[in-house]
Amino acid sequence: MLETLTELTALRARVATWKREGLRVALVPTMGNLHAGHHSLVELARRHADRVVASVFVNPTQFGPNEDFSRYPRTPDADAAGLEAAGCDALWLPDVATMYPFGIEGAVQVRVPGVTSVLEGAHRPGHFDGVATVVARLFLQAQPDVAVFGRKDYQQLAVIRYMAVELAFPVEIVAAPIKRESDGLAMSSRNQYLSGEERPVAAMLHATLLAMRDAFLAGDEIGAIEAMARGRLTAAGFEVDYSVVRRPDLSEEPRGAGNWVALLAARLGKTRLIDNLEFRT
Repeated sequence: MLETLTELTALRARVATWKREGLRVALVPTMGNLHAGHHSLVELARRHADRVVASVFVNPTQFGPNEDFSRYPRTPDADAAGLEAAGCDALWLPDVATMYPFGIEGAVQVRVPGVTSVLEGAHRPGHFDGVATVVARLFLQAQPDVAVFGRKDYQQLAVIRYMAVELAFPVEIVAAPIKRESDGLAMSSRNQYLSGEERPVAAMLHATLLAMRDAFLAGDEIGAIEAMARGRLTAAGFEVDYSVVRRPDLSEEPRGAGNWVALLAARLGKTRLIDNLEFRT
């Protein structure tokens, strides 16, 4: 049965008990409003640990001034039911005062250099500072042996991996595959903001990623591929923030053999969507 914990002392006591028993503990950080993609993270965590803690916290420090913090959906009862069905052992449900005891303005911040300055970082200044800050706190609070993050937030995963190594967190970072709808749209809590007319158009993101991959494998130059993707999405009604092909560390290089990732971010109406596709030549 799922145990819901709202006090830090209770969370630490529960984790300490598990560890005294020699059990391996996994953490799945979320912002709630959970869907099948989140549940798949819990299921993956179970394969890497004996006990799973999922956190639900809508983190104010990773939202920009014109972003959707106030309207971000909060569904704690449904989240708890879904987590229990997915095999989660404990729900960590802190409030803002627990996460930031000296308030947002008095919070110690974590900033990861380099990888946070491009793509999402360039379009959402300060976003990754908020992500790194809250994930560092969750690692210290839950003290997991392993933490699971989805590959849909590709750059976020890179930021967290960098932080975990640089700050010597004793946490194994596990990346989970992107969970998609039947038409290819990556599952996201923001998909519910799409109108009935916008929803089928949103599947163009994944179709465009596939076209970018195919064009790369066919020998097209990266600049031409990126322009093609922007053109396709713009014609479909998207406002494109970026359409790029990068190496896994997000560096820009001339095309060549090895591992690559295509990344997209675009607005459809009032909804901003991101997606990516990893591939290898």
